[in-house]
Amino acid sequence: MGDWLSIVLLILVGLILIYLELLFVPGTTILGLIGLGLCVVGIYFTYENHGGSAGNYVLAGTAVVSIIGLIFSFRAKTWNRFSLKTTNTGKFNDDVYNDLTIEMRGAALSDLKPIGKGEFNGKSYEVRSRGEHIASGSQIKIAKVTGSTIIVETITTE
Repeated sequence: MGDWLSIVLLILVGLILIYLELLFVPGTTILGLIGLGLCVVGIYFTYENHGGSAGNYVLAGTAVVSIIGLIFSFRAKTWNRFSLKTTNTGKFNDDVYNDLTIEMRGAALSDLKPIGKGEFNGKSYEVRSRGEHIASGSQIKIAKVTGSTIIVETITTE
């Protein structure tokens, strides 16, 4: 009796882990592999301890229960209450740099080595020099804006 109980528990826990993998944590494969391993061990123990005939019945029963469980759970929409219904609409704020123009003048709020903070129109931005060191407090101007990168250079007084 103890053999059958352990076999049934191995297969049952294995199937539960496979369902969890498919429905709740897809893509990790760890739960699915552990579940598959438990099912295989349960079926192997049946063949080993109770013979080929019992092993065939348990193998067929496990396959049938797996297929019926999947079909029923997807058709019954049982899992809809557990799944997310919202979509992520977050995105990078592309319009943050729309008010910046080439040749706009500002000041370096920190040392640019080559990246630091610069201020333009009272707003602080992360800026990058063309490789040179620019001291904090220096007057700078925008040379180029590419995506989220603001390239600046020092203003030379002539």
